[in-house]
Amino acid sequence: MTQFFMPMIPPTVTAQEKDIGKNRKTGKAFLHDTDAVREAKKKLTAHLWQHRPAEPYKSGVRLIVKWCFPRGKHRDGEYRTTKPDTDNLEKLLKDCMTCCGFWKDDALVASEICEKFWAEIPGIWIHIEELEVQT
Repeated sequence: MTQFFMPMIPPTVTAQEKDIGKNRKTGKAFLHDTDAVREAKKKLTAHLWQHRPAEPYKSGVRLIVKWCFPRGKHRDGEYRTTKPDTDNLEKLLKDCMTCCGFWKDDALVASEICEKFWAEIPGIWIHIEELEVQT
């Protein structure tokens, strides 16, 4: 089991935000990350790196993530029901966790619980637990 809190203002850009580029040789269009997505990946990776496990998970895991955004005019602990969508936030996070060596492939995440809140202390709380192998 791994559990930690990363105090930060969580990024609100998602992995789905892409720019269209053009290959100079072939002229074909391709998608690539925006500058904002690259910065968000750098930020998440820098925070995640210090929490990576000694050995990557090799079997199925449950990933529980609580995204805590600065509360502003909202009550502490109130659910955030505005963008970004939780599935888009999770994709970027799992890509960064894969890069940091939490697992070889985020396909090992077989169970996910993701919540987003307005919070007095902003950050991202992460809990990873190995799933029991059923025989």
